[in-house]
Amino acid sequence: MSAPTAPTASGTGETGDDGEPGEITVHRCTVTVVRRGGWSWGPEPRGLVRQVVEALPELLADHFAERLATDGPDVEITEPLTVTVRPGRDGWSGRTAGGGPPVEVHFAPVPMVEVPAEAPGTGTDTDAVSFEESFAAAPDPWTAPSAAALFAELAERGELDALLALLPDVSVRAYLPALLGVDDTAAARLLAELVGRVLTAGPPPAGPHGEAARPGPAEPLPERLRAAVAGADTADLPRLLADFLASADRAEAVRLIQPPAGPYDPGAEEPSGAAGGTGAAGGTPAGASTAAGVRTTGEVQVWSALPFLLAGPLARIGYLDAIRPALSGVELAEDAPLFAAALAYKVLGATARGWRRTERDSEAAAAFAGLSPPLDEERLTAFARQVRPALPVLDGVLALSVCRGHAPADPLLLTGADDGLLLIDAHGMFPIAWAAEAAGLLPYWQFCGHPPVLLCDGPLPPGTLRDLASAGVPFLTGVRPLRGDPVARLPWRTPLWSAPGTAPDMRLAAELPAHAQRCTDLVTALVTERRAVPLGQDGGLERTVTLAAALGLSTIAWTLWRERETPDPLLALDRFADLEATVRFEAAAVRVRVPMGRRHADLLRGGLLADVPDVAWLGGRTLTFSAG
Repeated sequence: MSAPTAPTASGTGETGDDGEPGEITVHRCTVTVVRRGGWSWGPEPRGLVRQVVEALPELLADHFAERLATDGPDVEITEPLTVTVRPGRDGWSGRTAGGGPPVEVHFAPVPMVEVPAEAPGTGTDTDAVSFEESFAAAPDPWTAPSAAALFAELAERGELDALLALLPDVSVRAYLPALLGVDDTAAARLLAELVGRVLTAGPPPAGPHGEAARPGPAEPLPERLRAAVAGADTADLPRLLADFLASADRAEAVRLIQPPAGPYDPGAEEPSGAAGGTGAAGGTPAGASTAAGVRTTGEVQVWSALPFLLAGPLARIGYLDAIRPALSGVELAEDAPLFAAALAYKVLGATARGWRRTERDSEAAAAFAGLSPPLDEERLTAFARQVRPALPVLDGVLALSVCRGHAPADPLLLTGADDGLLLIDAHGMFPIAWAAEAAGLLPYWQFCGHPPVLLCDGPLPPGTLRDLASAGVPFLTGVRPLRGDPVARLPWRTPLWSAPGTAPDMRLAAELPAHAQRCTDLVTALVTERRAVPLGQDGGLERTVTLAAALGLSTIAWTLWRERETPDPLLALDRFADLEATVRFEAAAVRVRVPMGRRHADLLRGGLLADVPDVAWLGGRTLTFSAG
């Protein structure tokens, strides 16, 4: 039998230097009963264990009576103390069995260390560090990666061009100042993307939140930029613009890259007196600081360890490594815990009436974010407004990772959700991207290898079928088309339509109802029922953390159950939502201890309890898992 805390042994008649009875505090106790010979444990097998536990405080008090009686300093035993007890023939007793041979009690020798009077961990403060932590060397300061490091890594993997093609203008312009003078090669590549868009004619596609992802062809280039790229081929733009940036000082370059209307102002769309208004830059209301509430020590019990289980799957695809650089590029690196809190809310309890949270959800989200509860909803709402330019970068990192693993023969699912379109990998229900209209999802479809698309039930924006058909997307849907939509009616037992001129795979038609139901359930659970930023007027952060949470859940389900049932993110949500945990905050690590049992065994066997180093919102600390 094991217990995290054994009873405190006191009341032995001895007193310490303050006149109070001496105390022995046992922080962790494991009792093992071994039977040798015979074949039966008797009528009450657990009786011996219970008697040992009840008698242990008295045995310890007897053994350490001399220490308890003196006025010396407090001591702490840093090594395991082994107590071996052999009962007499008359059964167990902490003392001599009446008339029988005495009970044999043996204490293994252990070193004792004096505890300094002012050492942390000697009081009752739950945030005090343990004895071992007080003597541990201070961890090396963590250097958060910059935006330049993220773009350099993407360039090394050959994904920078693909990511930049997915970013709206506002994001490209927001990151250019962060790269100038730090990584001029990456800065030139971003500037080349902007210039190339201006030089390319054609209607601009819509971004994920309805904004124009690219400027119209009529937007002029500043005179110096026009002179630098005059007559240049698109492939030569990065080199020419790198030379241009080398000859221009930073202030001039920043001035040239701003749009005619001036720099992007995240707070311009909402007055400062509106709900979630902010009086300070960085997404934090005036006088508040996210860093001030960061937990560095202490222990907390949370009702759900599920948010912590998302960290490993997201770290595998590089998403966790991209959070801090993406936020630092827009000067929001210190608010990374707020991003983590929004992510946690997506897998905790449903928000009542669309905005009310339970206290236990707030405590669990704060623990995951490494903050002290309660979380300030106004700060979270302000952060959601300020962080919008960084969100497409995180969405792009996630989407490219899913597209890399997609087999072209497997279908994609497309469903209407939150006034937009959600694209999902059907084989595992891995989310890919969100867009305001179908044209914004075409690059992802191309990255996936031009697979067939199944349109599931949901409010589709007008023109969705027309946009898909004009792009040559082979789709299949049970959603009734609008008048003028270019579709062909299929001979099927239920109404079914496909893109004209294509020969759809009828096996997909049979699978469509099941896929549609999974899409509906996913949208209901993660979009409708759970709101990360219920007071926010912009849904950008809401969609970003929905994609991240759904990907984490899908990865858990795929890892654990793909061999025996259809993997679905809601399986992970249902089966691990109530997995309790004890979270211990230390200087170099955050330790999550979950109860032993079937769920812990499954997670351990699936490699989902591996350490996650350098967690952005935990100040670079390592997230570790254990059982107990």
